[in-house]
Amino acid sequence: MAAEIRVFPCLSDNFGYLIHDPQSLKTAAIDAPEAGPIMKVLQREGWKLTDILVTHHHADHVGGIAELKKTYGCKVTAPHDQGTAIPEVDVRVAEGDTVQVGALTARVFETPGHTLDHICYVFDSELALFSADTLFSGGCGRVFEGTYPMMWQSLKKLRTLPDDYRVYCGHEYTAANVKFCLGIDANNEALKKRAEEVAQLRAVGKPTIPVLLGLEKKTNVFLRADDPAIAAAVRLKGFSEDDVFGELRERKNKS
Repeated sequence: MAAEIRVFPCLSDNFGYLIHDPQSLKTAAIDAPEAGPIMKVLQREGWKLTDILVTHHHADHVGGIAELKKTYGCKVTAPHDQGTAIPEVDVRVAEGDTVQVGALTARVFETPGHTLDHICYVFDSELALFSADTLFSGGCGRVFEGTYPMMWQSLKKLRTLPDDYRVYCGHEYTAANVKFCLGIDANNEALKKRAEEVAQLRAVGKPTIPVLLGLEKKTNVFLRADDPAIAAAVRLKGFSEDDVFGELRERKNKS
């Protein structure tokens, strides 16, 4: 039986995620921006929270952990860096580790850049990538703790996954991200089509997530810093892909 995934809003623009294994009846939250919306979806579905899989230590991803742990006694899995402020951690994981949620297995990818402790969870059986604040639809996270080359390597790591994997990212930033991408890559037909789709979804209050990784590879300029056409578009023809990525991120920071 396939896992069931629920997507719902948290805070002002975070996504909340629950992934449920119908065989074992175990349910994991990917991050916990706030407890209330997570508990509401659990109650609606008749599920019990057994796990929280944390991607990084920022407050808008861990703010609901304490209340959820108190209510459900769930297991909290978090990145290996013990110097970060993540409450109630039971298990630490790093690159190459796996996490079990009943019959479901998630691989752990270390993706530093946004933060140094950032990890992503990949459920291969569900073709699902929970990318949090490393990869957004049409964008990537701000680089707060790492370096631009570090973030670029993390994005290239996620880019190696197959095109039919679905991206579940940390925030509903897609409309602004796609607008930025169009400013770099205006003649990209797939990007123009994605922009129309995003506008339609947001007009009726629907999320722009999940999105196929294959579409992101075609339309997200932050996944294409090694594409000569993108380098030329930012007037860095012949420069390194690290330089091109850094220029893209700097432009986005100022947009």
